[in-house]
Amino acid sequence: MSKRYVMAVLLAASGLAMANEPVDLDMVSRIRQEAFHNSQVMATFSHLTETIGPRLSNSPQMAEANAWTRGKFSEWGLSNVHDDAFEDFGRGWEFSAASVEMLGGRVQPLHALPKAWTPGTDGPVEGELVKVDIKTLADIEKYRGKLGGKVLLLGEAREYKRGTEPDSHRHDATSLEGLQEFTVPKTAAADRAKRVKEYGERQELTRAVNAFFAEEGALAAISISSWDNGIIRVAGGGSRKAGEPVGIPELAMIAEHFNPLVRALDDGQTVRLRVNVAARFTDETNQPGHNTIAEIPGRGGKAGEIVMIGAHLDSWHTGTGAADNAAGVAVMMEAMRILKAVGARPERTIRVALWSGEEQGLVGSQDYVARHFAHYPEPTDPAQKALPASLREPTGPLRKMRDYERFSVYFNMDNGSGRFRGIYAQENLAAMPIFEAWLKPFHDVGATTVATRNTGSTDHIAFDRVGLPGFQFIQDRLDYFTNVHHTHLDTWDHAEPEDLKQAAAIVASFAWHAAMRDERMPRKPLLDPK
Repeated sequence: MSKRYVMAVLLAASGLAMANEPVDLDMVSRIRQEAFHNSQVMATFSHLTETIGPRLSNSPQMAEANAWTRGKFSEWGLSNVHDDAFEDFGRGWEFSAASVEMLGGRVQPLHALPKAWTPGTDGPVEGELVKVDIKTLADIEKYRGKLGGKVLLLGEAREYKRGTEPDSHRHDATSLEGLQEFTVPKTAAADRAKRVKEYGERQELTRAVNAFFAEEGALAAISISSWDNGIIRVAGGGSRKAGEPVGIPELAMIAEHFNPLVRALDDGQTVRLRVNVAARFTDETNQPGHNTIAEIPGRGGKAGEIVMIGAHLDSWHTGTGAADNAAGVAVMMEAMRILKAVGARPERTIRVALWSGEEQGLVGSQDYVARHFAHYPEPTDPAQKALPASLREPTGPLRKMRDYERFSVYFNMDNGSGRFRGIYAQENLAAMPIFEAWLKPFHDVGATTVATRNTGSTDHIAFDRVGLPGFQFIQDRLDYFTNVHHTHLDTWDHAEPEDLKQAAAIVASFAWHAAMRDERMPRKPLLDPK
C-alpha cells in the first residue's frame, strides 16, 4: 500500500469527521459582528497596561488587577465572580525608581533595572566596582573578605551579535506548513535526571550566594541583560519566600553599558558607581496568591459540565505586562463579554480564569487544577517537594476530584499579542477534525492551521499534565521573542488591535461550540508519568 494512498485515506477520514462536526454559523456571525464592530478589547487592554501597569504576583498592582477584572465581569453580568486563593505564594514586592551612574572623570548614566524580590538600597549608595564570577560553591571562597562596600559586576562581557532576521514576524504559508511536522520526542528519563541535578545545584548556589553577598556587606550587584540592542530583560532574584535569604540589591543592565564596565576593569581602571534602588517587600509573611474566576452558567442537563478559557494576569515588573500577558487577559475577557452581548445561553458552563503566579512556574493554574480536577500525590521526600511539579518523580496514580469527569476543555492564550493562525492539538488527534471545523469560518481572517504538535510553558500544561484537554493557539509572534518577552519594552505600543479583535472572536466561538457539543471534547490517553 503506497504512502500516498494511506495519506488520502487519512485525509478523507478527517474530512468526514470535520463534515460531521456541527458549526453554528448563525452564532459565529453574531460573534464576529460583536467582536469586529463593537469591540472593547483595547479598552480592557489599555486599562490593564496603562492604568494599572505591571502586575507582579502578590504586588499591590496585582491586587488592583484582581479587583478591577472582578468589577468588569460583574458589570457584564457574569456569575460566580470571585477570587480563588492558593496558599503561601510568598511576599509582595514593588519598586518605584532605579538609577545607576558612573562617577569620576566620565560621569554617565547607565541603564539598569532591579530584579524582582531583591531589596532596595535605602537611598543612594556609592562604591568601587569589582568583577565577581561565581559558578560553583567553591568559587565563593575566592571573594571572602573582599566585597564589603563594593558594587559587584557579575560575570563576563558578551560579544554583540547582529540580528540577521526581521524583528517582527508573521506566519506565512511556509512557516505554517512547517508547524505540521511532528518531532518524535526522545526518552525523557535521562533528561529529567540531568535537569533535576542542574536545578538543585542552581538553587543551592543561588541561596549560598545571596547569603554570602549580604554577609560581606556588598552594596549592590549588576548582571548583564540576556538580550542586546538596549533591551533590559529581567525577571526575579532574591526570594519571594519569607525567611529565605534575599541577598543584596541586584539589577540587570543593558549589554551595551555592561560590556564597557567589564573592559574598564580588565584594563585595570578604577570604576566607581552610584546606585539607587527604591524597592520594598509589601508583606512581612508569606501570603496567598489569587486567581480571578467568573462564569456564564450552563443550562439543562449539562450545566454541571465545564468549558474553561483563560490567561495569566500576572506579569513581570519592568514593562507594563502588555504582550505577556495583558493581551491574553483582554482577549479572554472580551470573549466572555461577547458571549454575554450576543445573548449566549450555553448548555455547559463557560468559565474564565485569570491566573496568578504563571511567571513563577504555573503556580496558580496548577494549584487550581489540583484542587478542582486532579493531582498526583504530594511527594513525602523533602528534596522532591522542593522541585517544580514538572521535575518530580512519579508519586502514584492520579487522584481525580469530583469535577474531573465534568470537565470538557480548556483554551489558553499566552504567546504575545499576535493574530491567531490556528491551534496546537497537543497530540490529541481526535480533537483535530473538530478544530478544523470550528476554524473554517475564520479562514478569511487568517486562522487555518491545526498542528498535532505540543506546545508548552504556559497554563494549559496544568490541565494537559493530568489528562484533561488543554490547548494553546498558534499565533503570529510579531516581536514577542525579539523585543518584548520579559523586557522593559513590553508595553501597549507593541500590540496590534486588529489581532486582538480576531483572537477574541475565535475564542468566543471555540468556547461556545465546546459548550454546545453533544459530547465532551475527546481526551488523549493518559500516560503514566515517567
